[in-house]
Amino acid sequence: MKWSGRRESGNVEDRRGRSVGRMAVGGGLGTIVLIVIAALFGADPRDVINLNPQTQQTGEEVPVDPAQEPMKQFVSVVLADTEEIWGQIFSRQGATYQKPWVVLYAGQVESTCGYATAASGPFYCPPDQKVYIDLSFFDELQSRFGAPGDFAIAYVVAHEVGHHVQNMMGLTDKVHAMQGQVSQEEYNRMSVRLELQADFLAGVWAHYAQNTLDVVEPGDFEEAIGAASAVGDDRIQKQSQGYVVPDAFTHGTSAQRIAWFRRGYETGDLSQGDTFGVDYEDL
Repeated sequence: MKWSGRRESGNVEDRRGRSVGRMAVGGGLGTIVLIVIAALFGADPRDVINLNPQTQQTGEEVPVDPAQEPMKQFVSVVLADTEEIWGQIFSRQGATYQKPWVVLYAGQVESTCGYATAASGPFYCPPDQKVYIDLSFFDELQSRFGAPGDFAIAYVVAHEVGHHVQNMMGLTDKVHAMQGQVSQEEYNRMSVRLELQADFLAGVWAHYAQNTLDVVEPGDFEEAIGAASAVGDDRIQKQSQGYVVPDAFTHGTSAQRIAWFRRGYETGDLSQGDTFGVDYEDL
């Protein structure tokens, strides 16, 4: 992706190096695995972060890794591109796009949704309209999930911004309000629909990044779908527990994530992204 020297967003809050409360999760390693599976790439953190919100205060400072500076700049450039593209899309529909903030942290962070650690993966917090990212996740994306490349990182950012777009449309609250009103299986399916739509919206962003900003380079699309494939529920469950439980899916399979990102990328047409209007078996 062409990004060096391009405009960076002013909506990046760098909290790396700050001292915050230490999250004391009562579930041990099993809880951390649950958080990784459930929260990775934007599940509503209200469902997972506050499993046990007890905290201890610590005076420890987390050192800022200077090697992360290019990554910080890259995320800021991608965020600026999402601001431009979604601003134009909303404007054409007679609406105003509210720019989200990206909060960079190291190790642990406090959000309106609660405390989180790097194990949560990148997440969007609807109440404060902020995306939270520990930059070390992108090293894990390459080493653990086998998804290298700058456009894989851009896909992550665009996916989380996609959740912000859903929040502005009122979809996030509608889905979250159904928790406890429907069975857990049905709620999981609604979460899958929400996540696949965020993948589609990331694809819409990539479509316009290529066709109006001319920043997409050969191989970028493959990097993005590599990341989408790497974080499919089926693949993560297989890696973490050795078997797959479809009823526990909250994000969609690798094939579904690729398909919906591809649809957004190829069409750039928001009307093609109604994951809630499709039979679940046809997603």
